Amino acid sequence: MPRKTVFEMKASQVYPLLVQKAERKGRSRAEVDRVTAWLTGYDMAAADLDVTWAEFFEHAPHMNPRASLIKGSVCGVKVEEIEDPLMQKIRWLDKLVDELAKGKPLDKVLR
Repeated sequence: MPRKTVFEMKASQVYPLLVQKAERKGRSRAEVDRVTAWLTGYDMAAADLDVTWAEFFEHAPHMNPRASLIKGSVCGVKVEEIEDPLMQKIRWLDKLVDELAKGKPLDKVLR
C-alpha cells in the first residue's frame, strides 16, 4: 500500500498530532486552536476536519498576512525558504506549534 503524503492525509489525522505535540510539553489544545485560528482564520470548534490537510489550507478563511514573519526551521528546513506555497503554510503551522511546545509565550508566537 503506497504511503500518503501529508497533503493527502485527513486533517482529522494530522491536527490531533499537533495538539499532542503541544500537550506533551504542557500546552493546551486551546492554545493550538488559537494559533491555528491566527494563521488560518478557522474557528477550530466548527472547522471541518474531514478534508485533506491540503484542502484545509487551500480553503482557509483568511491566511494571516503576518505569517511571512514566521522564520526558523522545522525538521531541518527553513520555513522562509520553502518554495511550494501550500507546503510553506503547513510548515508555518508546524513552526508555531513547535514554538508553543518549546515554551514560548503565546503573545510572542502570534507575532
